[in-house]
Amino acid sequence: MKIIGLTGGIGSGKTTVAKMFEELGVPIYNSDLEAKKLMHTSKTIRKKLVDLFGETAYQEGKLNRAYIAQSVFNDPKLLKRLNKIVHPVVRKHFVKWSETQNAPYVIQETALLFENNAQGLYDKVILVTAPTEVRIKRLLERDNATREEILARMNNQLEDSKKLPLADYVIENIDLEKTSAKVDEIHSRILDFS
Repeated sequence: MKIIGLTGGIGSGKTTVAKMFEELGVPIYNSDLEAKKLMHTSKTIRKKLVDLFGETAYQEGKLNRAYIAQSVFNDPKLLKRLNKIVHPVVRKHFVKWSETQNAPYVIQETALLFENNAQGLYDKVILVTAPTEVRIKRLLERDNATREEILARMNNQLEDSKKLPLADYVIENIDLEKTSAKVDEIHSRILDFS
């Protein structure tokens, strides 16, 4: 079974693209969703987050996401330390999950694939792109965030121009019909490659 990475900047439409692959019968592992679950359930993560952020990291037994997000918002070093705690646990969870799947390939949807220099963990990598203004518009509609907050989050990610040469496949996600056609094409190519 092949392991495919799916990545793209915030607001590029990774999840939309992942759903299109899922409709083709491809098992999808959403790293962001799983990380959020694991931050609630993993004793390893919990202990390390309390060590890093203090007791305020959890309130009434639940992860204090707002506090952690605010803490790392303008502190790239702290964000890096947070990622070093969460990402290895997510990776182990993904590997276990992928071993239970029965398909020619699975996709791990993960935002910071290139930022973490993780492309070597995948047989192929799909990059989802969209123009910056399109991404900002989507995020303004989706998230309760200001333009400044969105730009700050974007600045914590590599620019598409640096990701493009590292990707095996690129999907420009502006027009959903064209995106869907590209997903079908890549799906066929990955099946041929498998």
